[in-house]
Amino acid sequence: MAPRVLVSDKLSETAVQIFRDRGVDVDYQPDLGKDKDALLAAIPNYDGLAIRSASKVTPKIIAAASKLKVIGRAGIGVDNVDIPASTARGIVVMNTPFGNAITTAEHAISMMMALARQIPEANASTHAGKWEKNRFMGVELFNKTLGVIGCGNIGSIVADRGLGLKMKVIAFDPFLSPERAIEIGVEKVELDEIFRRSDFITLHTPLTDKTRGIIDAAALAKCRKGVRIINCARGGLVAEDALYDALKSGHVAGAALDVFEVEPATSHKLFELENVVATPHLGASTGEAQENVALQVAEQMSDYLLTGAVSNALNMPSITADEAPRLKPFVALAEKLGSFAGQLTDTPIKGVVIEYAGEVGEMNTRALTSAALSGVLQPMLGTVNMVSAPVVAKERGIKVDEVRQSQRGAYETYIRLTVKAEGLERSVAGTTFSDGKPRIIQIKGIDFEADFGHDMLYVTNLDKPGFVGSLGMLLGNSGINIATFNMGRKAQGDEAICIVQLDEPLPDNVLEKVRGLTHVKQAKPLKF
Repeated sequence: MAPRVLVSDKLSETAVQIFRDRGVDVDYQPDLGKDKDALLAAIPNYDGLAIRSASKVTPKIIAAASKLKVIGRAGIGVDNVDIPASTARGIVVMNTPFGNAITTAEHAISMMMALARQIPEANASTHAGKWEKNRFMGVELFNKTLGVIGCGNIGSIVADRGLGLKMKVIAFDPFLSPERAIEIGVEKVELDEIFRRSDFITLHTPLTDKTRGIIDAAALAKCRKGVRIINCARGGLVAEDALYDALKSGHVAGAALDVFEVEPATSHKLFELENVVATPHLGASTGEAQENVALQVAEQMSDYLLTGAVSNALNMPSITADEAPRLKPFVALAEKLGSFAGQLTDTPIKGVVIEYAGEVGEMNTRALTSAALSGVLQPMLGTVNMVSAPVVAKERGIKVDEVRQSQRGAYETYIRLTVKAEGLERSVAGTTFSDGKPRIIQIKGIDFEADFGHDMLYVTNLDKPGFVGSLGMLLGNSGINIATFNMGRKAQGDEAICIVQLDEPLPDNVLEKVRGLTHVKQAKPLKF
């Protein structure tokens, strides 16, 4: 029987025909995604679900999807898909991360031009029968400084277009290497320098815990008077209340926004301001981009349903059916080791070395390396997946090395991951035991054994009497329950490491108290 795919949002007829031509039974109901009850009733009958942004694939939808094998998102963002719930049910979630980059970059440039010359207001005035030539005094882009926050696929295209307009382009991106910056013709700078030097600031970074509110009141205060802000990336990157105050005061000359914290944004105090250009999340809204992502998602879903091939999956590496059982526990281990190192690294990453020892070194390590890189990059870049991670690393000039060797030490097989960043190297090693669960066995050369938990606290400290008791008492007095407590040290009185598995997330105020303990060198919460 042919696999069945439901298309619950608008996709081009050409894309729908691809399913048919490949032998997939496709049901095109483009308005179904707007009706969550109708989608819930229909989903048990399908092997695949093709969506855009209107369909909300909630845990309730996933629980009802008894046959569903793959969800394909025509576009980049998957905010409307519950990936953990999908993963728990064994449903592959795919997106099309490269199909609308040019369109989104062009929209950012268009918004910048509209803002610089006050085109929307001038257009409305002229349509109203006025001729207010002296009212709309603009600024040139020529020789102005464009600050790009996030210089990946879309950001690098915006930078290129800015250079074509003879602007001076500076960029902040923790994953942008000096060599890559030279290659694309930008000056790599720190974030504060973006604020201090830029005439225009454009954002092209995903929304993560690290990037949320990256432009807040403190950041705006550092900006030069008359700066203009463009956000065509994600709502939440700019603190909207702080932006409103800065626009009202005149410190920020204008803002061009395609995305908002809450969408649809049918009313907003920013809309009251003449120096705000707003569009309804149109970054990917061109015929070419819509066609590209639709065709890509149809091909990818057909490949998976008919042959098992995986492309651009956010929750699964590219592996064959024969390899899957052996690789599965090591894929989980590699990703968690990468995430461990990535969450602890705040400076730009220059290189990653992954050492495979023993049995794991004889496997197909390509998927393992992709999983490790995905873990390293996700804390900063959000939606990087196991398939796209190697491409993203290459774009940012991150050197990736694999080392395979025979069994060494006490463990039959292990993976060691080393991140090389500016001024530091950080290594962590792990293995899997007979239960298949990944475990940490070494950190920074210190032998160690600990499970990965959902909420963890990583602490480095000097090995001094009473420290463990102080830490445990602080957490207990703060109402934080400890699930497990593991520690190791280089030598008596030397550097020590504690990993504390917690039953709940660590509040910020408690974290600050931990950092204030005597002998603490670093304290950081981790999530897995």
